[in-house]
Amino acid sequence: MTAAMTNITHIMLKSYTPPRVKRLINPSGGSCNIGEIDDTTVLKYPRIKEDMKRVQIEAKMLEVLGPHPRIVQSKGLTEDGLLLEFMPNGNVYDYLSVHPDVPLHRRLAWCVQAAEAVAYIHSRRVVHCDIRHDNFLLDANLDLKLADFQGQHFSPTGAIVLDGGSCESAKAWLPRHPPDRCNVRTDLFALGSALQFLITGAEVFPDLVRSSETDDDIMRWFHETEPEIERRFRAGEFPPADEHVCAAVTARCWRQLYTTADQVVADLKAIQAAIARGESPETCVALPNEHDQPCGERWLYGLCEEGEHLATPPSRNLIGF
Repeated sequence: MTAAMTNITHIMLKSYTPPRVKRLINPSGGSCNIGEIDDTTVLKYPRIKEDMKRVQIEAKMLEVLGPHPRIVQSKGLTEDGLLLEFMPNGNVYDYLSVHPDVPLHRRLAWCVQAAEAVAYIHSRRVVHCDIRHDNFLLDANLDLKLADFQGQHFSPTGAIVLDGGSCESAKAWLPRHPPDRCNVRTDLFALGSALQFLITGAEVFPDLVRSSETDDDIMRWFHETEPEIERRFRAGEFPPADEHVCAAVTARCWRQLYTTADQVVADLKAIQAAIARGESPETCVALPNEHDQPCGERWLYGLCEEGEHLATPPSRNLIGF
């Protein structure tokens, strides 16, 4: 043992369970646990009791958003964590894993609801920063709501008021620099990947699947699979543009041809109506072509018009706890 090593301090971090929690709902989740309080309420709390910052930021983010039918509702912040409405049917990823035969009309309704959620949060100057299938939850009526608000909230002038530090997973990440910069464009790109899953039940690039069975599998994912996903996105190698009824919409999300989530909602509703009439979705939403150019290059385009002249911050930090 070297002299330098004798100065190392070991700190034991222990997870805990608040006294009101009856059972864990996500025992293999991320930095936070979700625990059942009763049949209408859950508690989101950090695995390490002292790490409450992101939970506090999320509570403030939900105050900014307020009540909305497409947003999982807050029931208030406590010393133990954040009380939220209980979503009895879990997240849509797990639900479709167990119920793969969900009919098309329900899947289309979920797509519309997902886009409505994103449109609403953007209207409140909130960027989610981590839109993916397992952050969409299902209530008792199988209506979809967006959860896990640890992204960013901006003032009308573009100042960052809240930042929970979230960033997208590999299959929802728009290649960019800085890599953690988030805005309307990055949320809409991620929405495209979520819609792909909602309508097909399969993730983007199903040949590239993450395995968590061993440490070697995890390292292989980070060193081989994630770079390949990024390479495909950068090269414009998206899933085939004719493989499902919402393919034109997902393609437009990935190619950054939408400026707002409201446009996504409008196109999805048009497809919904066309299918209800027995028509082809191509009659109302055209597939993009190679000459279509991305929209909204500026950082805060479509979010804070007064702040569009601002430069992208060099790095992100937790703000608002």
